[in-house]
Amino acid sequence: MGRHLPRDGVMLNAYPDSLDGTLAGLAAFVQRPEVAGAFRSLYLLPSVFNSDLDRGFSVIDYGLNDLLAKPADLEALAAAGLDLKFDFILNHASVLSPQFQDILARGERSPYNDFFIDWNAFWAGHGEMTPEGYIQPRADLIEHMFFRKPGLPLLMVRLPDGSEKPFWNTFYQEVRYPRVDAQDLMAAGLQYASADELATRVNATIADGGRPGNADFTGFEAWRDAVVDLVESRRTYLGQMDLNIKSHLVWTFYANTLARLAGYGAEIVRLDAFAYAPKEPGEKNFLNDPGTWDLLDQVKALADRHGVKLLPEIHARYEEGIHETIAAKGFLTYDFFLPGLLIHALETHSAERLLAWIGDIQAKGIKTVSMLGCHDGIPLLDLKGLLSDDEIESVIATVRGRGGYVKDLHGQKATYYQVNATYYSALGCDDASMLLARAIHLFMPGKPQVWYLDLFAGENNLAAVERAGSGGHKEINRTNLSADDLEAGLARPVVQRQIDLLRFRNTHPAFGWDAELTASGEGSMLMLEWSREGHTARLEADLATRAFRITADGTDLDSQG
Repeated sequence: MGRHLPRDGVMLNAYPDSLDGTLAGLAAFVQRPEVAGAFRSLYLLPSVFNSDLDRGFSVIDYGLNDLLAKPADLEALAAAGLDLKFDFILNHASVLSPQFQDILARGERSPYNDFFIDWNAFWAGHGEMTPEGYIQPRADLIEHMFFRKPGLPLLMVRLPDGSEKPFWNTFYQEVRYPRVDAQDLMAAGLQYASADELATRVNATIADGGRPGNADFTGFEAWRDAVVDLVESRRTYLGQMDLNIKSHLVWTFYANTLARLAGYGAEIVRLDAFAYAPKEPGEKNFLNDPGTWDLLDQVKALADRHGVKLLPEIHARYEEGIHETIAAKGFLTYDFFLPGLLIHALETHSAERLLAWIGDIQAKGIKTVSMLGCHDGIPLLDLKGLLSDDEIESVIATVRGRGGYVKDLHGQKATYYQVNATYYSALGCDDASMLLARAIHLFMPGKPQVWYLDLFAGENNLAAVERAGSGGHKEINRTNLSADDLEAGLARPVVQRQIDLLRFRNTHPAFGWDAELTASGEGSMLMLEWSREGHTARLEADLATRAFRITADGTDLDSQG
């Protein structure tokens, strides 16, 4: 096994509060007699850290979230024999991070001035200054850049001296103004009655999404500048600010963070949003070449100091070959192709495309982390080049017909990115289909990652989507399970049988990075057989009937259907 590979075995994927409310509850769950032995690793999503937005992916700092996780919980997981996988977000940090808050407090005197990307400094000499105080880059220089939201990816920030400074902001941003009252505005010199009237106008404008300067100052023109300055000085922000990877302070931050994650027990670190981090005027700001690969090499050198394996996370079309490039550079890569391919195989009763993908993995020596569902939805963009457009549309129609939500690619219609649904719902809430999908998943190449809600055959949570409002489509597949939910779930045959399959995959010696896989099939029939050191594990499956049989070292282990 290569030094860049983690231990083989099944990995549970969950938020720290997904199972019984806290990481302590999760640690107790994996040690239950009914579950023990089913998992070798645990992927904890980043709400385990001190974070604010996007259920953890806007990190303030990498300290543990006091409400959800304690050092003793990590010790309990280690005692249970579980290695850990954590996220490290390379491209950005929260506005509430100590580094950005220092800039807001100290302005140009902050030592972190170059920790984030100063938009105007980045584009100096490459565009025209606008009346709003930011540079509009030349059109030819942003032609190949990929912005995830309308307009330019920047946030105007007010510094302590009252000046405004734009920072690069690829992802979420929100500007908040506190309500003002008469006493606040009296500080500008207004009498109480006038201050009360003007406060009402300003608050109404803010409530409608406007800025203080957009309020109606009729009759109060003399106080406009003072009132606007007062209210603007109190604005606050939420969002994620892009890091400047040319700053030595950022690389110190990278090194310290990897050391901290290793100290938590990390064997794998998933690199989130890494492909957005390298930026140059006129070049792509997503998968910049060679900047992206130089960044990965440098981060790998830091991770190697602690024996941590890196898993770069990226969605890209199969036909682009990005997964091959990542694998060729010695990294693990996600198998984002399997979820859609497996739905296609089950719906068409054909193993052809699945077998072609297995052959591709083997021929190119790709080392993967595989999955069915996850916190982020069922990938579709990735399938381009593996399935035809019509076949992808058919998968979309199937999952949507079973209650899934389509996510377009950053607002671009007909450029589908993912479908949000639980995998169980995507399979029509059919136990036999779920069990066959899990069996095939566990016999695929790579390290299997299991979303907790898939394990419990969870259904689409449409009520959670409605409660979350705009942009809350992902909540369809993020339902937390209480202690009572766990008890009820563990009594279901579809859950019990999945755990049996997981335990078999996790413990049988036929599997491993250095094991040999033989794959064959015709029509709806699929055969996958692993062999290693004289041991064999064989899966024979019928995609049409959902029947399957597993034999271990020649002995019938499990039949379904």
